[in-house]
Amino acid sequence: MLPNTPYFKNEFQQDLEEINQVIAQQVKSGVVLIEQVGNYIIHSGGKRMRPLIAVLSGKVLGYTQPELYRQAAMVEFIHTSTLLHDDVVDESDKRRGRDTANNLFGNAAAVLVGDFLYTRAFQLMVGANSMKLMKIMADATNVIAAGEVMQLMNIGNVDLSEAAYLEVIKSKTAKLFEAAAQIGVVLANAPDEQETALKNYGMLLGTVFQIVDDILDYVGDADTIGKNLGDDLAEGKATLPLIYLMRQGTPAAAAAVKDALTNGRREKFAEIRDFVLNSDALDYCRSVTEKMADNAVACLSVLPDNLYRQTLSEVVKQSVIRQY
Repeated sequence: MLPNTPYFKNEFQQDLEEINQVIAQQVKSGVVLIEQVGNYIIHSGGKRMRPLIAVLSGKVLGYTQPELYRQAAMVEFIHTSTLLHDDVVDESDKRRGRDTANNLFGNAAAVLVGDFLYTRAFQLMVGANSMKLMKIMADATNVIAAGEVMQLMNIGNVDLSEAAYLEVIKSKTAKLFEAAAQIGVVLANAPDEQETALKNYGMLLGTVFQIVDDILDYVGDADTIGKNLGDDLAEGKATLPLIYLMRQGTPAAAAAVKDALTNGRREKFAEIRDFVLNSDALDYCRSVTEKMADNAVACLSVLPDNLYRQTLSEVVKQSVIRQY
C-alpha cells in the first residue's frame, strides 16, 4: 500500500530501521518464551503504519530526536499486544498470511506475552518524561479496551446501525492511529491547533483503514490480505458492507445476511459475497472512505508544507485504494 515515491524508498526505509532497532532491543527478555512469541508476532510482516504515523507527526513539525523512534516503537508494542489478545478472543488461526501466535504457541502464551508487550510499551512511554503523553496513551488504551468490549457485545447484532459500527471502529482501531499522530506534537511541543489537526487526521486515517479492511474481505484473497476471508461473518460481526445490505439491499440479501450473522455461518460466505458484489454496497463503502480521506488531508493544512506533510497526505490517499 505504500506509495512509490523517493521518500518511501529512501527516507522511510531508514525510519523503519530505526524503529525496528528499538523493537528488537525492547522485546529482549530473560524468559525464552517471551522472546519467541514476541519476535514471531512483531516480525510477521506488519505494515508498521502506526509507528510510521508517529514518526511523520514529529518530522513534519521538525522534531527528529531519537526519542521519536522509541515512542513509535511504543505504539507498535501496544498494537501488537492487542493483536495477540484479539486472535485469542476471535479464535483466529491466520494473520498476515501466517499461523497466529495462539495457534502456534497456545492461548495462554499469546495472552501472557501480549501482557508483557503491553507493559513494555508503558515502560517506553515513561522514558519520554511527559505526563501529557502518558495521559494520551492511557486514555487511548482504555478506549481501545472499551471498543473491544463494544464489539463483543455486538456479535450477532443484526440491528447494528452505521453510526454504532463507526463508534466501535473509532474506539477499537482508529483510536491508536489518533494517539500515534499526537506523539510528534507532544515531543515537539507544538501549538494546540496543530495537535488538533494531527489528532483528527489520525482518527480519520484509522477509520478509513478499518473500513477498507472490511471491503477487502469481499474483493481480496486470503493470500494477499493475509487472513481468512469470511472470518468476520463467521464471528457474527456486522461490518459496513453487511450493514448496508441489511438496510439497502434486496429482501433476499438482507435475510441472508441476518441469518449468517445470527448463526455465525461461515459456509454462507460465498453466497453473501455474491450479494455484496452484485449490489452497490462496496461503492457506498468506498464513497465513505473517500470523504474521510479528503477530510484527513484537509486537516493537514495547518502544518508546515514540507515533504512529511505531503507524505502524510499520500498515506491516507493510498490507504483508500490499498489491496492488502
